[in-house]
Amino acid sequence: MTTDLNAGSTATATSMIMQVTDDAAEVVLGALAEEADGPTLGLRVAISGTEMSPSMTFEFGYDLSLHEIGSVDGDDVVYESAGLTVIIPGDSVENLTGATLDVPSNPLQGGLVIRNPNRPDMADRIDLSESGSVAERLQNLLNNHVNPSLAAHGGYVELVKVEDSKAFLLMGGGCQGCTMSAATLHQGVATIITQHVPEILDVIDVTDHDAGENPFYQ
Repeated sequence: MTTDLNAGSTATATSMIMQVTDDAAEVVLGALAEEADGPTLGLRVAISGTEMSPSMTFEFGYDLSLHEIGSVDGDDVVYESAGLTVIIPGDSVENLTGATLDVPSNPLQGGLVIRNPNRPDMADRIDLSESGSVAERLQNLLNNHVNPSLAAHGGYVELVKVEDSKAFLLMGGGCQGCTMSAATLHQGVATIITQHVPEILDVIDVTDHDAGENPFYQ
């Protein structure tokens, strides 16, 4: 049976899983107006998985689609927010609670954004083998989880050496010389390393950030 948290427009804000701003609702309602069956459709918002952001933090990925209100699944939650019918799959309810569907802060960006205070559990996202040396496990972490994200921005991280409980890393490509690279390393990469390779207590950046503004692109 479909759970209806908002029978009409009487539901309170606290009864909604994910809030929808007026600006975001205007975008979606505009799209619905172009659909022949628009009055029978709602906006379905589901968590599609997890992804690593440019700041090296794990965030949820989302799937937004127009969906027939009359054919929702039994555990879906259906309600109204800002005049828009919202459909949340049962397995996305917990991690979308407290989120807000909005438009980007930059008006030139277009589309929609979900501002979600919830974050995926990194321990569930990264599964490292407990076998191998500290250096081998650290290299595995960099190869399979850190560098794929940095590659999207033209950068990478190399493991120079492991000495006692310290890991010495070199940032290259778009990361070298980037004003944000040091912050990215210590706030993002270092956190991931120390959480998933507990033998490492300190991460040392040995990059020559004065080699250029962005040597990778020169």
